[in-house]
Amino acid sequence: MESIAWMAWTLPTAIFFVGLACTLAVMTYLAAVYPEAERVGVLRIPTTRGDRLFISLVLAAVIHLVWIGLVGTDPILTLPIGEGVEISSLWLASLISLLSAVAIFRTV
Repeated sequence: MESIAWMAWTLPTAIFFVGLACTLAVMTYLAAVYPEAERVGVLRIPTTRGDRLFISLVLAAVIHLVWIGLVGTDPILTLPIGEGVEISSLWLASLISLLSAVAIFRTV
């Protein structure tokens, strides 16, 4: 554990990396089982599943950076668990990112 002690491993960080690993595993499985076909959407350029995933990840990063710059990371809720678990407003940015990813995969 010493080699990764430099990073602040919080629950949201762990969820992000596990989610990213699962996403890449699912995309690899889909590419092996169902070969990709390019699709032309609202951008009028041919895109594959990988292209749409990349666009979604870049947009999620932008959404989170803008959110931190404009709204901040203040807690919006405290759950009555033990000493109290604070829920950051970044979860709202994550929800917006997830909804935008769904929109990108359906329309781009």
